[in-house]
Amino acid sequence: MLTVNAIAAPSATDPLVRTTIERRDLGPRDVLIEIRYAGICHSDIHTVRGEWGPVPYPLTVGHEIVGRVTEVGSGVTRHAVGDRVGVGCMVNSCRKCANCLAGQEQYCAEGNVGTYGSVDRDGTVTQGGYSTHVVVDEDFVLRVPENIPYEAAAPLLCAGITTYSPLAHWNAGPGKKVAVVGMGGLGHMAVKIAVAMGAEVTVLSQTLSKKDDGLAFGAKDYYATSDPATFETLANRFDLIVNTVSAPIDINAYFRLLALDGTLISVGAPPEPLPVQVFALFGNRRSFAGSMIGGIAETQEMLDFCAEHGIAPEIELIDADAVNAAYERVLKSDVRYRFVIDVDSLR
Repeated sequence: MLTVNAIAAPSATDPLVRTTIERRDLGPRDVLIEIRYAGICHSDIHTVRGEWGPVPYPLTVGHEIVGRVTEVGSGVTRHAVGDRVGVGCMVNSCRKCANCLAGQEQYCAEGNVGTYGSVDRDGTVTQGGYSTHVVVDEDFVLRVPENIPYEAAAPLLCAGITTYSPLAHWNAGPGKKVAVVGMGGLGHMAVKIAVAMGAEVTVLSQTLSKKDDGLAFGAKDYYATSDPATFETLANRFDLIVNTVSAPIDINAYFRLLALDGTLISVGAPPEPLPVQVFALFGNRRSFAGSMIGGIAETQEMLDFCAEHGIAPEIELIDADAVNAAYERVLKSDVRYRFVIDVDSLR
């Protein structure tokens, strides 16, 4: 077993602290990664605070991971020592159900093995990327193109694929009008990706404070949802709406912005239920859907797409000791647009 430095949550209420965790011995198909950067996702905060269910404390979170391969198992063929790689939100799945066989491991019928807080194949609890090293099965390790800035690549492994997957599945592209609800870590990636796909993009944010950013990222329009007139002006307009907000919103008001056969996809996950008025869906034959991350093949497709189109998250690089302060700032929407931990500060 390899003992490595890490940051862990001792409980739902205590601050995260420096600690050490153990990584399993390298198996024949395993890859040892020296982590260089780890993104901070709102999911990390929901998890450590127990808002999404029971948590096996102490827990090291983090599922936006990039680093270099330092060792490979005897049977590894996909990766080599020195490769620049990434790990996202899952590190294994059953690999035999219909969803896994279709390349949709994120929807594994037996439940995928999450990068943190899941039971791994050896019976231990998985620990995430706020650490100096991780051991992962080669099939769940991604190749990170060299022309994506190293420090900015990590958030693509969650924020990038979480927004790319629904935009690709619902065919965002030329001739489609796409609205993005929220301009945070997920939202700013949704804007960049949808624009690169060729869609006409509108941002729906609580205020206009980030309007200049949204337009710079390629959005055509930007509206404040705190203004009731927004919902009158934009009624029946959009083919797709991607809701990236992890807090309660009046979802029914947004349904009425959908055009004929339009779909609202939620990728943000508030702890509270969202009450749905079915009559709001009847008009225009609207649909309400949810979407997780993508499968491994689609995640690689997303990374290559971002490399081709020069897409990278906007980040603020922090040291390991600033994680607790960063959490508080995320909750106040005080980051543009994703915190990334410089893991060298943890060594």
